Amino acid sequence: MTNGSGANAGKSLKDQNRWQIWLVVAVNSLFLYGVVQANAIKVHGLRAVFTDANNLLPIGFALVISTVLNGVLSAENKARLVFLRWRNALPGHRAFSEYATSDPRIDLEGLAKLHGSAFPTDPIDQNRAWYRMYKTVEKEPSVNQVHRDFLLLRDYTGLCTLFIVFFGAAGLYAIPSMKIGLLYVVLLVIQYVVVRQAACNYGIRFVTTVLAQKAAAPEIPAAKRRVARKTL
Repeated sequence: MTNGSGANAGKSLKDQNRWQIWLVVAVNSLFLYGVVQANAIKVHGLRAVFTDANNLLPIGFALVISTVLNGVLSAENKARLVFLRWRNALPGHRAFSEYATSDPRIDLEGLAKLHGSAFPTDPIDQNRAWYRMYKTVEKEPSVNQVHRDFLLLRDYTGLCTLFIVFFGAAGLYAIPSMKIGLLYVVLLVIQYVVVRQAACNYGIRFVTTVLAQKAAAPEIPAAKRRVARKTL
């Protein structure tokens, strides 16, 4: 999928988000290093800048492991971390039973006519029906943008989970003060909570934007479609 414009044409949405993901990793790494060094200086004085250089080892290890494991985490597992569901985690699994009825942009009557039958109630069928609709409007700018935002925050949520485990462990090891170390872990948890909620909101918005765009798209009568095919 591409946004079809400028330098980003031909790049997948994940490729377009790659620099932002690296920025997230870099900022979290620098923040951990800053906390470690600031606390070490407070406890041991300026000599800690030189004598505590060994603290860079666990920080570097945590950085490498988190980066690698983020690539290993599947899209399904990242969705579970975002929507806090083990089965049928994607918002598309509740596209018609929950989200379509709660978004005032969606013309439910028009959408039902386009669908041609009653909306599915089974989560898997809902996701499949929603995905078929998505493929017809995926290049719409509003759909493309919210999809990109969702993918970015979904991946960020996966990283936040890994940061809690690996950066948290590195912080507790390298930060001289246990109190400061625990406070650092709490900040990592807060980061996860905030980013997860944002990712969840964008995921739902992605689903409802597709439905709104599909319902608003003018339907081409069958006779006109046949005429168009004959002229090709």
